[in-house]
Amino acid sequence: MGEVRMLTWSVEETGGVETSWVEWEAGALRARGRAVGVRPEPYWVEYALETDERYATRRLRVSAEDRAGARRLDLRQEGGSWTADGRALPELAGALDCDLGMSPLTNTMPVLRHGLHHGGAHDFLMAFVSVPDLTVRAVRQSYTHLGPAGGGGRVRYASGDYRSDLEFDRDGLVVVYPGMARRVP
Repeated sequence: MGEVRMLTWSVEETGGVETSWVEWEAGALRARGRAVGVRPEPYWVEYALETDERYATRRLRVSAEDRAGARRLDLRQEGGSWTADGRALPELAGALDCDLGMSPLTNTMPVLRHGLHHGGAHDFLMAFVSVPDLTVRAVRQSYTHLGPAGGGGRVRYASGDYRSDLEFDRDGLVVVYPGMARRVP
């Protein structure tokens, strides 16, 4: 692939940290990362993410461990159809993106695909993966460009009653997710 960056976020919401190696080129993104948190209880997560050439999720492999034990998830999307560990997820029909809970990285794909760090607005159906239990559910989200910020842009993220104004760098990667995470320089 093309450019490779290592990104680390202080994840305030969980009292933890996430580090990811991110590679992208010509509309495709791959990332592998690890996260640890202590809230609501101690856990760790390891993931590998692949997208197609439109930044749409192809596959997200996640392993997690907490006091309740270890779990694994293999989430795949092809042509708008999703499976989790080989089991069909018809409620996600038409979704293009996954959203890994407590991870600022997965906010990147819809923003890059639609250039939302530069302008515009879009509504999405997402395959939301809860951390650390790794359950998958359909979640509606919207992203709306608010203006420039630090070479990138500010984008309002909304899901249900929740709202947050995220800051993205020029490459469409999260710098600040207020109340959740902040990238470490």
